[in-house]
Amino acid sequence: MRKVDVFRALHKGRLPDDPLVLPGPWDAVSAQVFEKAGFPALATPSAGVALSLGYADGEVPADEMFAAVARIVRAVDVPVSADVEGGYGLAPKELVERLLEAGAVGCNLEDSNGGVLKDPREHAEWLAEVRYAAGDRLFVNARVDTFEYGDADPERAIERAALYVAAGADCVYPIGAPANLLPLLRSGIEGPVNVYARPDEGPSPTELGELGATRVTFGPGLLRSAARALRDIADGLRP
Repeated sequence: MRKVDVFRALHKGRLPDDPLVLPGPWDAVSAQVFEKAGFPALATPSAGVALSLGYADGEVPADEMFAAVARIVRAVDVPVSADVEGGYGLAPKELVERLLEAGAVGCNLEDSNGGVLKDPREHAEWLAEVRYAAGDRLFVNARVDTFEYGDADPERAIERAALYVAAGADCVYPIGAPANLLPLLRSGIEGPVNVYARPDEGPSPTELGELGATRVTFGPGLLRSAARALRDIADGLRP
């Protein structure tokens, strides 16, 4: 079975208390740690990769991001989805080709640019072109940024999600949605829903699943937790 088919199947038939938990590796070593811990798939965070490469979030050149994704993919046997922000201005066909060359089975695509929401219908048309270019070779996770950069109206998030699902998105990601709104979003969104979790803070992935999450990701949170642990080790090394 192709890795993309394995990845797609992981999103199906999830019980409410068993969401798909996708740790976000930022390099080859972190990817291997998560694989050895037993996670069946991984999802790179653009902000985490950016920080590991010495860039601010959103400032990584496309070539460096795809190279980083390729290194992560080569380091593990499990499927890896890649956060490629807004697509770096690439035409859909080229974007798909770059993702496949890197070995990714899926992608995360934002519906904002520079903190400004894109026109949802225009973005849906672009997603449809990505879907057409990818066929069944990529799992497309469409981010909905209304809680990050919009008016935080859940109905607007549901409307955007419906357009993106109709365009061929396999999953939608209302990033920053408050936990108490997840049941409403779940009831209004067709298909899998990706929810952002904060490590060492509530709600837990299980609790997010019970509220409506199909899958849970962590953005750069795991890298930041690792950096804090490394700082503690470094402090202990000083005379």
